[in-house]
Amino acid sequence: MRRSVHARSLTVMLCVLCLGIGVGVMVSQSSGARDTPFWSETRPTQVPVVQVPNFADMAEHLKPSVVNMSTTQVVKGQRRTMPRMPFPNPFGERDPFEEFFERFFGGENPQREFRRRSLGSGFIINREGYIVTNNHVVENASDIKVSLSDKEEFDAKVIGRDPKTDVALIKIDAKKDLPAVALGDSGRLRVGEWVMAIGNPFGLGHTVTTGIVSAKGRIIGAGPYDDFIQTDASINPGNSGGPLFNMNGEVVGINTAIVATGQGIGFAIPINVAKDLLIPLRERGRVVRGWLGVQVQAVTPELAKSFGLERERGALVADVMPDTPAAKAGIERGDVIVEFNGRKIEEMNDLPRVVASTAPNADVPVKILRKGQEKVVQVKVAELKEERVASSGGGTLEESLGMTVQELTPEIARSLRVTETKGLVVTNVDEGSPADEAGIRRGDVIVEVNQKKVENLRDYRAALGRVGTADSLLLLVRRGGNVLYVALKMAK
Repeated sequence: MRRSVHARSLTVMLCVLCLGIGVGVMVSQSSGARDTPFWSETRPTQVPVVQVPNFADMAEHLKPSVVNMSTTQVVKGQRRTMPRMPFPNPFGERDPFEEFFERFFGGENPQREFRRRSLGSGFIINREGYIVTNNHVVENASDIKVSLSDKEEFDAKVIGRDPKTDVALIKIDAKKDLPAVALGDSGRLRVGEWVMAIGNPFGLGHTVTTGIVSAKGRIIGAGPYDDFIQTDASINPGNSGGPLFNMNGEVVGINTAIVATGQGIGFAIPINVAKDLLIPLRERGRVVRGWLGVQVQAVTPELAKSFGLERERGALVADVMPDTPAAKAGIERGDVIVEFNGRKIEEMNDLPRVVASTAPNADVPVKILRKGQEKVVQVKVAELKEERVASSGGGTLEESLGMTVQELTPEIARSLRVTETKGLVVTNVDEGSPADEAGIRRGDVIVEVNQKKVENLRDYRAALGRVGTADSLLLLVRRGGNVLYVALKMAK
C-alpha cells in the first residue's frame, strides 16, 4: 500500500500494498447520455442483501467478484534507490521505504530497466469485465494477469489510470457474463461500522478479513485529493486495489495503503471518489480536472483571529499565480475562501477536491472573506494541466542544475527522518549534472540557497533568480541527521 499519515495524526510510514516483493472528489466531465453509470447501482442477484453481519455468507457471495492480479512492470532505474533505512522491516528483505521512493520519485538511473513482478487485487464492476484496482498496481505494467475465484486466468488491458487518486480501470475479455459487485455510498459510512476486505495479500488469493471503520476523511500525504477511510480490517501488501465492503455487500472503498510498522491501520479510497472517475477513465483514459491557480494554507486559530474570523474555517490564499482564473477574478493574497460553487470549504483540503470536481470553462461563484467582509466573485475555471514537479521551463537555471525538487511535507520529512518540515526535497539527480558532481543525492532537503532560507518553490525560484553571473551556488542541505554546505559549479 502506500504513503504517510497526516502531520496531526500518527508518526508512521506507509508502504504500497504491492508484492514485488498522483486543486476532492473528481467528477465526470461528460454530459448527456454518456453520464449514465456503467456499473451496478443495485444489488445484483449474485450478491444478495445481507441484513446482519453474517461474514461467512457475505464472503461466499462476494468472492467471485474479487480478482487476484499479477503484473510484470518495466521499471527504469536502479533497484536500490536509497540506502536501507535504520528501522525494522516487517516484510523481510524488501525495504518498504524503497517502495515509497520508487512510487513518488521514480528510479535513480533512468537509463537502466528491469522487470519486476508484483501482486495486487481488484473487483469486477460490470458483467462485461471492467475491473477497478489501484493505479500503482498496473502502472508501467507490460503484462497483467487476472485470476478469478474459480482459477480462470485472463490477460487484462488498461482502460484508464489516474495517478493523483491512485485509481485505475482495466478490462478482461472473458466471453461470458461475470459476477459484478454493487458500488455503495461511502458518504453514508459511519465510524464504527463493520466492513470486510477481500484480496490477495502476499499472493494468498481471496483472503477475507473483517474490521470496522476507524475514521473517515484521513489526510495521509498521498496527494492533493486525500480523503481516506481508515479501517482496522487486516490488509497487507497484495491487497492493493481490492474492495472494502459494507454489511450490505456493497463496495465502499478501495484498499490502498497501510502503516508499514503498525498493525490494524489501513486506508481505503472512498468509492464515491472512484465512481466520479470511472466514466472519464473509460471514455478518455484520464481525468479532466478544474484549476483555480492559488496556493492555499490551513486556517489556524491564530490566523483566524488575525483575519477576523469567528472560527477556523476555509482555505487561506497564500499566493495567487499570475494570469490564472483566480487572478482574473480578483482573488487576492490573504483572502479566505469559504465557499466554492455553492459548496462550503471548511478546511484547506476541501478546496482542491471541490475545484478539481468542477468542469473546465464553468463560471462559478466563489465566496471569500476579505478583511472580515464577505464578498462573492465569479471565476471561470480552467483545466488543470499535468504539472512537472518542479520545473519552470526549458533553458532555465533551475533545469541546468540537473536536479528535480518538490516541496517538503511533514509526512515526507518523517519518512526521511529530518527535523525540518519546510524546504525542498531532491527527488531526482541527473547523471553528470552540476548537482551530481557536487554530491547532491535524492532525499537531500535544501533549506538554504546562497545563505537565504527557502521554505517552498517560490522561495527557491526567487533565490535562483538572484544568482546572476555567479560561478557557483551555495546550498545548505539536510541529509538525515546531518547538515552540510554544498557548492554547485554553475554550467557555462
